[in-house]
This record gives sequence, C-alpha cells and structure tokens, in this order.
Amino acid sequence: MLNSIIGFLKSLNDNSHPGEIAHAASIGVILGLMPKDNVLWYILLFVFLFFRINKAVYLLVILGVSMCAPLGDMLFDKIGYAVLTFEPFTETYRILLDIPFVAYTKFNNTVVMGSLVCSLVLYIPVYLLTRILVRLWRKNLAPKISSSKFWNTLKNFPLVRKILSVSESISEVAKK
Repeated sequence: MLNSIIGFLKSLNDNSHPGEIAHAASIGVILGLMPKDNVLWYILLFVFLFFRINKAVYLLVILGVSMCAPLGDMLFDKIGYAVLTFEPFTETYRILLDIPFVAYTKFNNTVVMGSLVCSLVLYIPVYLLTRILVRLWRKNLAPKISSSKFWNTLKNFPLVRKILSVSESISEVAKK
C-alpha cells in the first residue's frame, strides 16, 4: 500500500504523461463503482493491468471509489433495471444468459449493469478532469509545496526521510 501511495505521488511530479494518469483514474472509477462479487470485475481488473496506465493511480482510485460506491447502489439499481428491461435488448440478454460462462459475470444484476453503465458514462469527464488537475498540480501547486517551509520541515522527520529514500531507490530500480 505504501508503494502505491509513493508511486501515486511520484507520478504526479515526474515526466509520466498526464494521459496515463487520467486513463488510470477513469478505469479505476469503472472498477471502483462495480460490485466485486462477480467474474466480470476480475476479468476487467486483469485486462486493465495490461494497459499502459499508471498502476499506482489505478489501484488507489479503485480503493477510494470502492469506499463510496455503496452510496450509489440505489441509483445503479434503477439505471440497471432500465437497461436490462429495455425491450430491444431483452432477446440479446436472453441469448447471453444461455451461454454457460456469461452468467457468472452477473451482467443481469441490476446493480452490476447500472454501475457499469454509470462508470462508462463517467469515463470521459473523469479523464478530462484528471488531466486538468494533473496539469494544475504540476504547474502551480507542486513548485509552491516543494519550496514551502512546511515541506522542508516535514522532510526532516525520520519517517518521511525513510519514505523518500525508499521511493528514490524504487525509482532507480525501475529505471534499470
């Protein structure tokens, strides 16, 4: 967990492309909103690990959004019910349910379908917002924080010094 947090902070300040961070946040929202008790979630988690995204941001956003996701379950249920009862698609759903493995994805669960639809709708807004926030962080906030008295004082604490040295050694190993 500490490595993920260090990776997240380093990605905000290093030369990684803001698009990688933004895609990671958007994909993290998809998996964070979905219930974790179905095969579809694990398939998507595995597939997205092969994408060129910032893994630390990806995992932290999944964790953060997962904590808030139950608050939207009533909305997801209504949206999922509307999608699953949409007349032109009912025959397709019936055919998919006849395929043995597909039923394990629980796509026919209203909360799963609703959260998937909501997260797909949120993908582009989250992507754009994340790119803007990363740009603002790198241009305005990071220089001010790194030159502040608070940061200089904080760097002198033994725990923070240890975390910084570990993060530097991790980044050196990653470069090799």
